[in-house]
Amino acid sequence: MAISDGLLSGASVLGEQPPEIIERTSWLPIPSWLLVLWDNRKSRVGICMLAVFAFAAIFAPWIAPYDPRATDFLPLEGSSADHWLGTTQAGQDILSQLIWGSRTSLIVGILGGGMATIIALALGMIAGYVGGWVDEVISFFMNLALVIPTLPLMVVFAAYSPIKGIATVIIVIGVTSWAGGARLKRAQMITLRERDYITASVFAGEPMWRIVFKEIMPNMTSLIVFGFIGAAAGAIGAEAGLAFIGVGDPLTISWGTMSYWADNSGALLFGSWLWLVPPGLLLALLLTALTLINFGVDAISNPHLRED
Repeated sequence: MAISDGLLSGASVLGEQPPEIIERTSWLPIPSWLLVLWDNRKSRVGICMLAVFAFAAIFAPWIAPYDPRATDFLPLEGSSADHWLGTTQAGQDILSQLIWGSRTSLIVGILGGGMATIIALALGMIAGYVGGWVDEVISFFMNLALVIPTLPLMVVFAAYSPIKGIATVIIVIGVTSWAGGARLKRAQMITLRERDYITASVFAGEPMWRIVFKEIMPNMTSLIVFGFIGAAAGAIGAEAGLAFIGVGDPLTISWGTMSYWADNSGALLFGSWLWLVPPGLLLALLLTALTLINFGVDAISNPHLRED
């Protein structure tokens, strides 16, 4: 992966900017890393796509034509001026459910991906910096979590949880998706702790927390952002998958739940393609947006990947 070529560049990466970026940052109050993201064509497309989903999620109560749970309409209506994408078998407006579903997906992505990233960052940095028996114990649990298949573990936790809801799904995703990111951050920490400036900080008597958070963590920013975007995309896909197989909360308005009810109600038999296809299509577009933004994160880490 391209990002691995530039992870060790650290905070000095942003100092190696093309002249045009340096010139723009002198008169625009925009962070240089954001300019690098925007200058990358693929990342720019991903940012624009993500902005559309974020707009729909934030303003869902105002732009959705109806209450997504309202069953006041005729079942399985086709596309019309009142219902652009028709209605479900229960008489709910499909377009309204799609708009509200974007909010659920983004919340799960941000919170579930954030939880997995925080756990991975904490355990990876502790294991890599402290070393010794602490590293061995944490690495044992990392290897154990990597060996156990994640999806079946999520299904078991979600199915037998006494409390159903979006919070439960977020917690299940967060506590089962940290191992891969923790191993990457541990490897990066082991490399960075051997640098001369870290050795100088240790000899100067700097406390461990300051060395870790002030000296080392800024040099891992690109890796942390890359891990969060990957974890967020995985969380969004995991929520949709859990909802589709029926172990999520069936009352939650999400794209996975829409696909679950469409499949259970035989949408294909009734020819209701507008009920079955759009949730999966929007899910694919959202994951594509996050993947495209990762190209910009690669460009931040590796100046050779930046576009002219």
